[in-house]
Amino acid sequence: MWQIFTRFLLLGLVSFGGPAAHIGYFRRVFVQEQKWLDESQYAAIVALCQFLPGPGSSQVGFSLGYHRAGLAGAVAAFAGFTLPSFILMYVLARFGLAYGSAPLMLAVIDGLKLLAVVVVADAVLGMARQYCQQRLTVTIALVTAVILLLFPYPFMQLLLLSLAAVAGRYYCRLPANDAAPAAVSLRWWPLLLFCLLLLVPLGGSGLWRIFADFYQTGALVFGGGHVVLPLLQSRVAEGMEYDVFLSGYALAQAVPGPMFSLAAFLGAELWQSSPLWGALVATLAIFMPGFLLVLVFNGNWQSLVQRPAIGAAVAGVNGAVVGLLLSALYQPVFVSAVQQPWQMAMVLLGVLLLRIWKLPLLVLILLFVAVPVAVLLVG
Repeated sequence: MWQIFTRFLLLGLVSFGGPAAHIGYFRRVFVQEQKWLDESQYAAIVALCQFLPGPGSSQVGFSLGYHRAGLAGAVAAFAGFTLPSFILMYVLARFGLAYGSAPLMLAVIDGLKLLAVVVVADAVLGMARQYCQQRLTVTIALVTAVILLLFPYPFMQLLLLSLAAVAGRYYCRLPANDAAPAAVSLRWWPLLLFCLLLLVPLGGSGLWRIFADFYQTGALVFGGGHVVLPLLQSRVAEGMEYDVFLSGYALAQAVPGPMFSLAAFLGAELWQSSPLWGALVATLAIFMPGFLLVLVFNGNWQSLVQRPAIGAAVAGVNGAVVGLLLSALYQPVFVSAVQQPWQMAMVLLGVLLLRIWKLPLLVLILLFVAVPVAVLLVG
């Protein structure tokens, strides 16, 4: 458990760049370096989490922890990956923004954003080589990227994934597999708990109201952290000044880890008599629906993928996921990180060191933190 927690904690400290970058970091560390699972198993997990409501990259991390050590491993992975952003958002809600806007801190953040460009680029290249080996899957990937770049609407991602599943189901050619697929037995208790908590009335007050608002928001969010803003605004923004709400959203994009850590900031603001409890309840509530649905399918997903029809559909979805990562590589990852020639040079150097020379991720983290800090001090 401790190994799982510490590895995800390290990633939680440096994983800037949003869900696409997180998927790249997870693949680099747990598939290529630690070899906890193979590429096909990882792709199946990513495909499943793209279709479920909730924070997609955090669900992938939760699934990786579950794959490694069951439910306790899943909880350890979630705690490690979320803890840094939770602490940062809670501290900023309680004590202001002075430290977060210090020049040295901004330089460190800029460097880690550049590293996120490198990691996402590496993930796109690696996953394209693995999952885009047919003309159809290449087409799905590139068409998905084109459409998402031109029409970056929240519903578009889910629509394209669904269409890719249909196209894969009928047109993807998979290698023959004579083995009989394993029996599938879904876990019903997480699904029952998911539904029961979804029926919690929105009335009431105090921590119960905070839990209900954030749980139902987490159960309805498809398409990643950016979609959570309008839903939370309609449910909880009335309890605080609108400028405070928008400040929390902006901060959530500037800290590492999942954007759903915005819940920690909002929970602390909403329950000022005991802000730590407010932050904890809001954070657990917004992540819980997605994690319960992961538990419904996770232990049986590999068995389902062995079935020819579902396997072909997942092959189409994997192509769409590559396109999704490709579009995210440009917006928001590249656009938010690269504005100057030396930054582009750093990205190219990082791709060389990571993909060709196979430098450990920790070495790259130190390099990408040191260079922007040196530029700040020299300039």
